[in-house]
Amino acid sequence: MKKAMVVEDNKDNLKLISYALQRSGYEVIAAATGEEGLELALRERPCFIIMDINLPGIDGLETTRRIRSSERDRKLPIIAMTSFAMAGDRERIIAAGVDAYFEKPIDPLTIMEKIHEILRGRTDENSDS
Repeated sequence: MKKAMVVEDNKDNLKLISYALQRSGYEVIAAATGEEGLELALRERPCFIIMDINLPGIDGLETTRRIRSSERDRKLPIIAMTSFAMAGDRERIIAAGVDAYFEKPIDPLTIMEKIHEILRGRTDENSDS
């Protein structure tokens, strides 16, 4: 079973995205802080990460940067999921190294389709190199 990791400190949001991932056949690894997410990402080697941005401890942007700086996890797909929606937030979040950006609240009925589109796009990019 493929592993997906969710770094999310809100229990309701974690439950919602975990449910959608599990229904699509993923084993879900969860972390509630950036530090825990970084440790789990490097140890568990998930196939992708859903990353909240506003986390206790180090935020999702710094967690993403640290995962990206790891030699083996440089190309790991990371998808931000956040309530930040102000002008400039999207650009700042993408600049931190995420592959895509979803605004909360998510629609559990369509989120997996969107996630799979992103993952397919990443596979296509990597096969061209």
